[in-house]
Amino acid sequence: MRVCLTPLMALLACCAHAQKNEIYEKNIASLQVVAGQDWLSPPVVRLNSNNPKDRINISFDDLTHTYHRYIYKIEHCEADWTVSEGLFDNDYIEGFYEGNQIEDYEESINTNVIYTHYRLTIPNEHCRLKMSGNYKLTVYDENDDNRPMFTACFMVYENAMGVQLAATTNTDIDTNKEHQQISMAVDYGALTVIDPMSQISTVVMQNGRWDNAKINAQPQYIMPKGLKWEHNRDLIFKAGNEYHKFEVLDVTHTTMGLESITWDGSNYHAYPFACEPRPNYIYDEDANGAFYIRNSDNVENDIASDYVFVHYTLKCPRRVKGRVYVNGTWTNNQFTPEFEMCYDELNQCYTATIMQKQGYYSYQFVMIDDSGTSQIMPTEGSYYQTENKYQALVYSRIQGGRTDRLVGYQQVQYK
Repeated sequence: MRVCLTPLMALLACCAHAQKNEIYEKNIASLQVVAGQDWLSPPVVRLNSNNPKDRINISFDDLTHTYHRYIYKIEHCEADWTVSEGLFDNDYIEGFYEGNQIEDYEESINTNVIYTHYRLTIPNEHCRLKMSGNYKLTVYDENDDNRPMFTACFMVYENAMGVQLAATTNTDIDTNKEHQQISMAVDYGALTVIDPMSQISTVVMQNGRWDNAKINAQPQYIMPKGLKWEHNRDLIFKAGNEYHKFEVLDVTHTTMGLESITWDGSNYHAYPFACEPRPNYIYDEDANGAFYIRNSDNVENDIASDYVFVHYTLKCPRRVKGRVYVNGTWTNNQFTPEFEMCYDELNQCYTATIMQKQGYYSYQFVMIDDSGTSQIMPTEGSYYQTENKYQALVYSRIQGGRTDRLVGYQQVQYK
């Protein structure tokens, strides 16, 4: 049975891109939101689990040695990332939903750029989440009239519905060329679903990206106990290419992916090798946009790693029709001026300079066209062999429910 997108689902499709970590103040850097220690995957954890991998670890740097009394607020959100208006705070959290202080912090040691490193974990002794769904955690500076510093986003799921996910290069557009296609099945389990089009919403992501996520793709089959998507053109992704990567482990000499590293008397500067157009696919193990803070000693990584200015170069014979950005998890998948590249007509390349903390970084180049649609830069190419991770999120509002719960989650890697 084929179905049509309802107005409610269409609205969700327009709003879902609101999920992004957002930094509001320039002195906040290196924001990390990680499920347990799994820095390679999106921040998704299981509800009511005592496993350390199901804790949300949030850390960031304040680029000063001045103490700030940072407090945070946790809000439950709907599938479209708007704050849940139909809930009281004690519906979704045990303890305090706001006013909790971040008590774990350390000043940097022996670094050129000074900073204070802060970290917190959810759950903790002050709060524990009671409900699945989307969550926003906003940090405020209590010493400055509760000025917001940043918002971090994460997801908590319950295994109430079964989710099956598979990726193939035999797509409804081409076979073993430029695309990858997802098939998916959802089993309602013990939950009662009367009207799936109003009660169920889905998100399918490639490498944890929300800018090109497939929101509420229409299922081909509605069955008494579930939904199924097969040969669904709405679940076709450009395969893209493997991410670029480099490491800044030592400020005195080059490491993986760096052509040079210099000191100008005030700051360190790292120069990754210029990225050339890629007319063919060449396998290279990458981290699909993820990053990991560390230094050559791999000791006290959080407080002994310095900041450097990284100079990116993308060779491109002519200016493209759109804005070009360096993109990765570490940019919070934000297309903001600090990550935008400028075109150098003389040298026929795009360039950008970004201050980053020592560590491993993977990245790609993304173009935003005049309509606001994101796509991989044409210079990157798109090849079916590319290793990508795909994630499926299944939300449900049960009969009489006041909010959207995240009732199913699955991740699969092509190849």
